Amino acid sequence: TAQKLVLNMLTTASMVRIGKSYQNLMVDLNASNEKLLARAVLIVIEATGCTAEAAEAALEATGNDVKLAILVVATGLDVAAARAALAAAGGFLRRAIESAPR
Repeated sequence: TAQKLVLNMLTTASMVRIGKSYQNLMVDLNASNEKLLARAVLIVIEATGCTAEAAEAALEATGNDVKLAILVVATGLDVAAARAALAAAGGFLRRAIESAPR
């Protein structure tokens, strides 16, 4: 059990360092089936506080890219501008949100 806890901590820390998580949520998700799409909608809702309809619309507009959908909802940027902001932030969602124009 102790080994499992340590491995979970290391994995979580690694995911944070490489930009795959945001607010304790795994946001680098490939929504390739219905179950993962439902999870992606819940992640966008949890991260932004938006409605399910807004989360679904953002995911549809971004091609089911969870990071990009969160950035679009959180900042109000269009998809192209959000994609550029995410790229400029090195793929780190928190950095992209903090540096996005308001």
